[in-house]
Amino acid sequence: MMTVNEVSRLTGVSIRALHYYDQIGLLPATGHTDSGYRLYDDTALEHLQQILLFRELEFSLKDIQRILSNSAFDREKALKQQIELLKLKRQHIEDLIALAEKTQTTGGTIMDFTAFDTQKIKDYAAQAKQQWGATPEYKEFEQKTALKTEKEVSAMGGQLMEIIAAFGKMQSMDPAAPAVQAQVKKLQDFISEHYYTCSKTILGQLGQLYTAGGAFTQNINAAGGPGTAEFASKAIEVYCRTAK
Repeated sequence: MMTVNEVSRLTGVSIRALHYYDQIGLLPATGHTDSGYRLYDDTALEHLQQILLFRELEFSLKDIQRILSNSAFDREKALKQQIELLKLKRQHIEDLIALAEKTQTTGGTIMDFTAFDTQKIKDYAAQAKQQWGATPEYKEFEQKTALKTEKEVSAMGGQLMEIIAAFGKMQSMDPAAPAVQAQVKKLQDFISEHYYTCSKTILGQLGQLYTAGGAFTQNINAAGGPGTAEFASKAIEVYCRTAK
């Protein structure tokens, strides 16, 4: 386990940014010291590496959060896309260097601006983002967040995580208990209002995603305590089976 200071020194990410990633649910701390300082394990560092690769490719935090929380997220596929984008950026830089060296050698101005064209990079990045969001639900989400700032969208994600984390304090109850089921309804309504129409089918899929392992499960359990993701999933399963 590494402290937030150690992670900051290792990665070059500021402590303030790490705190922000934790607050919006993008990279929750794995645990905390007795003094309350954040701690990160190897899984969290792997997750941070994914975030930084996407940031290096100029993806917004909004896009990164959407991609990494997508139930269809495939780490190997994402890495292939990232490698291809980095290669395109490398070629772009090499073209710029060649142009600058040629200009230096000739001592004049070369009327060739093709080295400045970044359209191929933009097109590939747009295609990669589209692959992770080509669903009616995502299109609805884009419409609902079109006028929101990145900070507002991130805050919305934090509110969603708070609703899910609340299941952690209900684990002594039966998943079918009225209070627990009311919390599931609250979750469904919040998603429908702020993200996309959350049918019972989609809600059920989300419940399965919560226990699929990886960063998403870890994020929920970090926010609500051990077992939160599993309990929330059970409560959602009951809701989808019994709710009218």
